[in-house]
Amino acid sequence: MMDFNKYNVGYYMPPKVTYDWVKKDHIEKAPQWCSVDLRDGNQALVIPMSLEEKMEFYKMLLKVGFKEIEVGFPAASETEFTFLRTLIDNKMIPDDVSVQVLTQCREHIIRRTFDACKGAPSAIIHFYNSVSVAQREQVFRKSKEEIKKIAVDGAKLVKQLASEYEGNFRFEYSPESFTGTEPEYALEVCNAVLDVLEPGPDNNVIINLPVTVEMSSPHVVASQVEYMHKNLKYREYVTISLHPHNDRGTGVADAELGVLAGADRVEGTLFGNGERTGNVDIVTLAMNMYSHGVDPKLDFSNMPSLVSTYENCTRMHVHERSPYAGSLVFAAFSGSHQDAIAKGMHYRKERGLYQWNVPYIPIDPTDISRTYDADVIRVNSQSGKGGIGYLLEQSYGFILPPQMREHLSYLCKSISDHEHKELKVSEVFEIFKNAYFDKHDPISVEDTHFHQKDDGVNADITYVNKSNDIKRKLNVDGNGSLDVISNGLKQFTGKTYKLKVYTEHSMQNSGSGSSAVAYIGLEWPDGHMSWGAGMNTDIIRASAEALLSAFNNK
Repeated sequence: MMDFNKYNVGYYMPPKVTYDWVKKDHIEKAPQWCSVDLRDGNQALVIPMSLEEKMEFYKMLLKVGFKEIEVGFPAASETEFTFLRTLIDNKMIPDDVSVQVLTQCREHIIRRTFDACKGAPSAIIHFYNSVSVAQREQVFRKSKEEIKKIAVDGAKLVKQLASEYEGNFRFEYSPESFTGTEPEYALEVCNAVLDVLEPGPDNNVIINLPVTVEMSSPHVVASQVEYMHKNLKYREYVTISLHPHNDRGTGVADAELGVLAGADRVEGTLFGNGERTGNVDIVTLAMNMYSHGVDPKLDFSNMPSLVSTYENCTRMHVHERSPYAGSLVFAAFSGSHQDAIAKGMHYRKERGLYQWNVPYIPIDPTDISRTYDADVIRVNSQSGKGGIGYLLEQSYGFILPPQMREHLSYLCKSISDHEHKELKVSEVFEIFKNAYFDKHDPISVEDTHFHQKDDGVNADITYVNKSNDIKRKLNVDGNGSLDVISNGLKQFTGKTYKLKVYTEHSMQNSGSGSSAVAYIGLEWPDGHMSWGAGMNTDIIRASAEALLSAFNNK
């Protein structure tokens, strides 16, 4: 049984609450944006981005229009350090862009951070220490004065080193776990830091208020932010920044209400990637403003390209229902929804309307490079394709690649037509399993032994052809485990194909004991596609199963 009695409120309301932010009905201008994808987002990835991937992501962020980009924690790893040095040494930081780096309030880490930033044309030194009640009592076991001293000492050191190192530096301080801290104490610490940094007309300082862990409803966060906004010293020369996480699923609301409450700046990631439930999703935030007629100062006009680069660099998946960017967000499966959308589009065309007000679709899909025929109107005639994918995902957790969904939809339609009945979700699931899983005839793999090499993978693999009882052990090289198995398969059978589609994701509550599923689509010389899927606790085994099933489905 779930025991709710073990939980109580862990946040703190300000000593005086004014709720002035409630009187505003919407955000009137975009905040300053800072992408933390390359630091906060990167550290949350199962496989952190390589130097090349970080560079590709960085260039994408510049293209979108970010003027502040947190590029890493340079004292944490050689890749982080090297990436920053590459940007500086190769003059890859535009004149109107600032790179941001994170450092704890620890002397050797701060000094290493300045080593990485030497010569930067514009760098924000973001230093922090945790000030929450839980951290003070459980982790550091220090008094309020001792915790404040950590922050003040950090401020003194970054100010000193900024004058000693070549480069153009700004300062940012975060009282980590701000939302679990008494607001009056957080204010005391931040003001003590500001007294050291001395904000002024030529020295704007950022005070970042991180929702390190969401602990309350968004209106509480707004009240905490408003208290800081009204009581911080040097306010004219201080930028109040927000850094919401999404533990309660309300990170976007925290940010929007925080901006209404006086914040000037938001740190977040594309599509909400980050520790635990993630950081606040800047795409959603910016597009929400856009849908209210506010210029977000970020360019998401080519959303499909953005999603593709993001997924390639992070190995993460933008969920089909992710606001604005998901592949199905403009698709309706309800017949009444489809009818209303079609009539709304006709109405708009008949009257030559400029203002957008189509039922069920909050923005014009073409604004973000989505098309009516492929993303909206097509749903009327091809709802089976999207519907089947939706059913499998919602009921069983399987997220099929689009082309595989289409292939499965034809299988299901054929069975439905033949039996003259509507298929239940459980029946769709059985068709899916029977069509794509555990196809070991005629070709199977009996044994594999992988050997890691500096430039790839080598393996001894035993293949079996049941149609002619041939068994052969091959020694094969490749770029990775799946590539090795594929190369051996081609060598053993003499057949050629292209591995055209590969996707994978973890399984949740599948009831099978498996933790990962892989999908593979093979393109044959005649243009035909064959599909397979595999599920296993080991993603390499799942991928191998998917490859063999796709091959045997030729």
